[in-house]
Amino acid sequence: MPTSEPYDRPRKLLLVVDAPSLLHRNHHARAYTRITDRSGRPAWALHGMLRQIIESIDGFAPDAVIFGLDDRTASVRRDFYPDYKAGRAEKHPELVDQLERAGGLLDALGLATLTPPGLEADDVNASGATWAERNGWNCVIITSDRDAFAHISEHTQVLRLIDGGINGSPLLNPTKLRLMYGVSADRYLEYAALRGDASDNLPGVSGIGEKSAAVLLEQAGSMDTVWADIDHNDGRAVVAALDSWAEETGGRRTGATIVRRLSAPGARERYDFNVRIMSGRDDLDLGLTPDVPGSPGLLPLDLDRVTRVVGFLNVQATTDLAIRVLSTNPASASGGLRSGGQVQGDQAGGLSRVEAEHDQHSLREQDREPGVEDGADHLW
Repeated sequence: MPTSEPYDRPRKLLLVVDAPSLLHRNHHARAYTRITDRSGRPAWALHGMLRQIIESIDGFAPDAVIFGLDDRTASVRRDFYPDYKAGRAEKHPELVDQLERAGGLLDALGLATLTPPGLEADDVNASGATWAERNGWNCVIITSDRDAFAHISEHTQVLRLIDGGINGSPLLNPTKLRLMYGVSADRYLEYAALRGDASDNLPGVSGIGEKSAAVLLEQAGSMDTVWADIDHNDGRAVVAALDSWAEETGGRRTGATIVRRLSAPGARERYDFNVRIMSGRDDLDLGLTPDVPGSPGLLPLDLDRVTRVVGFLNVQATTDLAIRVLSTNPASASGGLRSGGQVQGDQAGGLSRVEAEHDQHSLREQDREPGVEDGADHLW
């Protein structure tokens, strides 16, 4: 787990998990293992997602966890923009099967999930960050989607999953985000709207790339300020700010060019359109009741549930880890790993080792947990 700057101890921690994001990454990264559950159905993406969740809980010691899921039957964004995410490759049937089963798996464990009608896990990310802020909590969002960067703040960080998995992924706070992109966290949405997002089939403002977008926002201020200057002052203040920066840094003067591109027909409409599509709903009812012991989202979970549900995925090492992490008091209750965020001991790198063994030999019959029946798929 990447090292985090220490959180203020009195604040509790909400972990918000973008479940579809984890499933997509694990499907492509773990398909070679061909892990199946005890009914013989594909389970490598579900297993990889759950393993990463458990390792995250073990490392961060959250006080509550919520999982965002996509509504796979309707899309408000696609209704508004039919070409939203057009061009993406069709999902493999084995991935679709595991995406459809993920909510049931998490619910069966007693974890909190939310599938907002017509919306996506991105909206749960946004609402989770807002919920934490309003309730005086800290928040960590786990996702591979850059859209979540718009929610980074003093009390919200994003663990962006990349190829290194949980342990090799960056934990981004405002300082690290600025170092990566050259923009402050509160301007990231504006930056993204200018740049566009090819993965969602959202073109950016023509002629404005990542570098020019970052310089514009850092030197000229917010886009509200930029648009106002263009509307009422022909962009003179923007040109002056950008050209002054170029003179100080020895760069090329681009102020007039950027203002001309922002003033081009359709430029502002494209920016406003992207902001509307990219903005996450931050007012969803998460259904979290942390003051009610035993309610979904709180740890520990029921030991029997953990044993039966995780056991059905058919990987003994993961079941053992789940029992230790999910069915005992969270580390935060006694100080835990909140400030360091390090996964301890032999958990780091354990996933690849377990899966490699599974790839070579199916798990032995005697490795099955006692009391877990083959018909346990009725749980999810």
